[in-house]
Amino acid sequence: MKSALKLFLFFVLSFQAIGQERATDFVYSTPSEENFDAQGILSFLDEVGESEHELHSLMVLRRGKVIAEGWWDPYGPQLKHTMYSVSKTYTASGVGFAVSEGLISVEDQVIKFFPESLPTEVSENLKQLKIKHLLTMSVGHAKDYTFSIVRTADWVKSFLAVPIVNEPGSKFVYNTVATYMLSAIVQKVTGQTLMDYLTPRLFQPLGIVGVDWEKSPQGINTGGYGLRVKTADMAKLGQLFLQNGNWNGKQILPESWIDEASNLKIPQNPNASTEEKAKSDWLQGYGYQMWRSRHDSYRADGAYGQYILVLPKQEAVIIITSETSNLQGLLSEVWDHILPAFDRESNSRKDFLLKEKLEKLAHNPTIGVENEWLERIWDEKKVALTAEEENINFYIDFQSENLVLHVDEEQKNYKLTAGKAHWVSGTTNRKQPYLVAHAKKALNGLAPFKVYSSYFWEDFQTLVIEIKYIESPHTEMLKFFFNEDKVTFTTSSLGNRGGSKVFKGALEE
Repeated sequence: MKSALKLFLFFVLSFQAIGQERATDFVYSTPSEENFDAQGILSFLDEVGESEHELHSLMVLRRGKVIAEGWWDPYGPQLKHTMYSVSKTYTASGVGFAVSEGLISVEDQVIKFFPESLPTEVSENLKQLKIKHLLTMSVGHAKDYTFSIVRTADWVKSFLAVPIVNEPGSKFVYNTVATYMLSAIVQKVTGQTLMDYLTPRLFQPLGIVGVDWEKSPQGINTGGYGLRVKTADMAKLGQLFLQNGNWNGKQILPESWIDEASNLKIPQNPNASTEEKAKSDWLQGYGYQMWRSRHDSYRADGAYGQYILVLPKQEAVIIITSETSNLQGLLSEVWDHILPAFDRESNSRKDFLLKEKLEKLAHNPTIGVENEWLERIWDEKKVALTAEEENINFYIDFQSENLVLHVDEEQKNYKLTAGKAHWVSGTTNRKQPYLVAHAKKALNGLAPFKVYSSYFWEDFQTLVIEIKYIESPHTEMLKFFFNEDKVTFTTSSLGNRGGSKVFKGALEE
């Protein structure tokens, strides 16, 4: 009987593997075949399922083979996902290609590429600023000026105008616009955007398609953020690094560049104690646009929990996309549950249980109270709202199983359909929550955003519409509090730094 069960599981898993391999260009295996205890991922999934972390996808590779993958519905393998600062590692790879082709050197002075954008007086520290300092976040700025620079019309000129108060190379200060400067340098020496330059060198050899990347007002890819790729595309970059730049027998990136990029170049805090370092994945040192991590690993790391974890000792790559405000907490769950499972015996039954659990991952809509009375009262009633000189007009069409929200804001009209206890898919031109929403031309020119939306009554006065922007990390909560003829409207999301905006208004006569 046991042998029959094993044979059955072998055929089930093998059949699934064949179909998935076509989709992602990976070879598939089972955890037990790769000497990995599936219980490690099972316990990880249980833990994050009860936590503050909202995961969207997970991939675990060992020895070049996928041993586990899953997407929390409505997220899926065919969808891109906003990378935030994972974009930086792709940018640094572009620099690696340009170095290998002799177009630039990491020792090149930054000012030589932008003579037209220099300030009237060029300081000694600015003269000494080199490409390697951009790569290692050691420009010398007192703080990260990204959020002010991206509001300006010319990001290169604004960056070069910021005083460099510390000697370049002497101090780590996270600096997203430094990565933008790397993108600008690649475009300057190649005559192509970073994305176009990477396409034949990185994306096409790895089978990465459908990429998009934001641009600055000057038409330069934003570099430090703004890239959108699929979960499997993240896994391919991680596996490329694990294989020292080799892909299917061909050297894509020089092994020397992989070594330079992934090893420690500068500590984040030289004065951190041993105890502090033992607890933090942000105090292990920094390479070329990659973080060193605990357990002799390194990673590409994006806001709200986008990770490409490379574990050379375990011959493994772990990919996570998510939305969380506790980045260290999520990484610690990986170390507590998945890491110990390497080089442990498992069995086909655990493999099967993991496969079954991964196939059922989902973020289900919230079910609230029934409130037909208030739905009848407010059905298609127009409401005008104000907050700090901003105006919003809306009305809601309550239908049998859905509602349709009509909103006028920023001189544009938007319509959104949300399901009662079920998701409704759609698209919207309404700007999604975004950490760099105030950048000039942020998100402009992108296709309408894919969304899944549902609604529920939190209580007998509070309507909540939940919108998942499924090609980004973010979920937005629209909350309407009805009190007689008055309405308070609140919109909140982690993408807006966890803050909320409150509008107040009343039923229009």
